[in-house]
Amino acid sequence: MSLRRRIEEKLTQAFHPERLMVINESDQHAGHQPEFDGGGETHMRVRIVSSAFTGMSRVARHRAINDLLKPELDAGLHALAVEPAAPGEATRW
Repeated sequence: MSLRRRIEEKLTQAFHPERLMVINESDQHAGHQPEFDGGGETHMRVRIVSSAFTGMSRVARHRAINDLLKPELDAGLHALAVEPAAPGEATRW
């Protein structure tokens, strides 16, 4: 199973989102390091809308997602951009 799919499943099980996008942005980082060609699944963006975030601060939302995905970060996920929102809040997507 791909890392993107594993992240989607974990977020779905934990937060039951109304909307969820997990975007592999690794290719946008090609050349940032001499040995990195932009392949693989090293840079991910999570866009998620869930009622689980209602009443939570932005920092608490990020911590909840980072805590959930700690095994993936420890296993080599280099960058994780997080855009969490509660239903009814403005999103950029």
